[in-house]
Amino acid sequence: MKALVFYAPEDVRIEDVPEPEVGPGEVKIRVRNCSTCGTDVKIFHNGHQNLSPPRIIGHEIAGEIVDIGDGVEGWAHGDRVQVIAAVPCGDCYECSRGWMEVCQNQTSMGYQYSGGFAEYMIVPREVMKVDGLNRIPDGVGFDEASAAEPLACAINAQSILGIEEGDTVVVFGAGPIGAMHIRLARANGAGRVFLIDVNAERLQMAADAVHPEEVIDGSTVDVVERVKELTDGRGADCIITATAANVAQEQAIEMAARNGRISFFGGLPKTNPTITCDSNLVHYRQLRIFGANGSAPHHNKEALRRIASGEVPVKDLITERIPLADVLDAFGIVKRGEAIKVTVEP
Repeated sequence: MKALVFYAPEDVRIEDVPEPEVGPGEVKIRVRNCSTCGTDVKIFHNGHQNLSPPRIIGHEIAGEIVDIGDGVEGWAHGDRVQVIAAVPCGDCYECSRGWMEVCQNQTSMGYQYSGGFAEYMIVPREVMKVDGLNRIPDGVGFDEASAAEPLACAINAQSILGIEEGDTVVVFGAGPIGAMHIRLARANGAGRVFLIDVNAERLQMAADAVHPEEVIDGSTVDVVERVKELTDGRGADCIITATAANVAQEQAIEMAARNGRISFFGGLPKTNPTITCDSNLVHYRQLRIFGANGSAPHHNKEALRRIASGEVPVKDLITERIPLADVLDAFGIVKRGEAIKVTVEP
């Protein structure tokens, strides 16, 4: 079968590899869609400390079951399924408290296990153990289901953030996850939503899809002052930094209203992970700053439910579809911001 194999940074190859065989406690799927994200681009160029090469990468996965290992019950050939990306152990202190998204023994599809940029893939027993294989609801396409994983991450972040009815929400980052955050924020009761980016073309593409109340180009205006102008000096109630930019986190603190909440959703580069924080703003405005790390299996289930219900549409956010043979093109498209969401169809 064809698969995309990571050997080293910028040494990623489409190869013929043996088709995997299912083992006890496992399920084999035919991959129908594996979507891409900024993390895939980072892996392509820099690798990852948890990725053991050679490894088939890809972690936003949807497909159909073609084989079932001994001991697996409740599934049938032909079932349409979505696979979690981050795999908790289910046994550690954090998992026992229900905090599976911060499992201290977390592994991941496409890192420790072969991922979805392939014609076929094994869903490992570790995924089955934590109920991480999810049925795709009727009416939801494989392409939409593959986008459930990033939406699950947004659901985790916003459940911590606690958007309240009528809140003014700012989203930094006009990529696919920023677009999903805007739609999810509205579904969670947000009032006005503003979108900020420094890439004018990407900003316009996302705005045309999700229609924020205000589009703010950070390359041409002072974003903090603009948000304050739009809120009569108050600032924003909730800010989500869905971008790996230090300055966005600093600006989020500056533009937050009294009693504001901030989600540091996008991680910063490991070579530059610090910011300057005016602690008095946090103190006197009574701000709350939250981290958000991936998702847990139950967030994936909620994501599929919200897609199926129409609360958070994702199909129109998939603006580029690429066959597996051309998968290397996807990394450049994502890096250059030429599409909202790119999906690979083996």
